[in-house]
Amino acid sequence: MCLICGWVYDEAAGLPEEGIAPGTKWADVPMNWTCPECGARKEDFEMVAI
Repeated sequence: MCLICGWVYDEAAGLPEEGIAPGTKWADVPMNWTCPECGARKEDFEMVAI
């Protein structure tokens, strides 16, 4: 979950429009990736249980 805006990355869905295939684990998302909602960096995310 993004600590800035609250957007949640869903590993099952991925982000195909950004080149991240469905099923991509969070650890495999590139470090230079940014939040599609607010532009926050990956380091501004925190793992949450859903």
